[in-house]
Amino acid sequence: MGFHDRVVIVTGAGSGMGRTTARRFADRGASVAVVDIDDESAAETARRIRSDSGDALAIAADVSDARDVERTIEKVVDDFGRLDILHNNAGISQRSTPVEDIEEETWNRVLDVNLKSAFLGAKYAVPYMKEQGSGVILNTASTAGIRPRTGLSAYAASKGGMITLTKQLAYELAEHDIRVNAVCPVATDTAMLPEFAGGDLSIEGIASTIPLGRLARPDDIASAAVFLASEDAAMVTGTALEVDGGRDI
Repeated sequence: MGFHDRVVIVTGAGSGMGRTTARRFADRGASVAVVDIDDESAAETARRIRSDSGDALAIAADVSDARDVERTIEKVVDDFGRLDILHNNAGISQRSTPVEDIEEETWNRVLDVNLKSAFLGAKYAVPYMKEQGSGVILNTASTAGIRPRTGLSAYAASKGGMITLTKQLAYELAEHDIRVNAVCPVATDTAMLPEFAGGDLSIEGIASTIPLGRLARPDDIASAAVFLASEDAAMVTGTALEVDGGRDI
């Protein structure tokens, strides 16, 4: 699965799944725009890519801010000359909380970062992809968007919305040869995971519900993401691929 001469944006690429996936794209020949709200984290991911002889550009941006998203995509096209793959990966979690105790501010922030960001990314990337005659949009959703979890109303709503948006965009953009898919990780061993712990949830308890007997790893998610973005998946669009160790069987 080669990505030579391809330009990829990965948001939330300063750590965790995003960093691993950005490096995987670069290892396969892509030029990668590393986008993160934390400029130092973005710069570190880009540094690691370049130290492996890859091509990377670090951009600090808030993916829930329309001006930042528009500026980011314009910069990538200006610097690299094109945009082939947009990976809307940035996301935040919430601590397990009964719906009546969730603050409105928390609800809004989770929906903005996890769902609005995917809309904004598509809004500003699609015109360039239409002009090129092809493109790929890949969204990081979650198994929580497929199967409800206790205490995760905001997070589950944001990821369920992302899955539906993925299918809508896949249908709408197919005639332009723009494929749109989602990858749906089960609980993954990243720094974000402890945010889920609380109430009836614990890291050990989550792992025990996964038939394969372990949490997902960032490499597991990167493998799925790179496949969906590749020509090996040329006939795949509108899919929400569960990387869940059998959790949702």
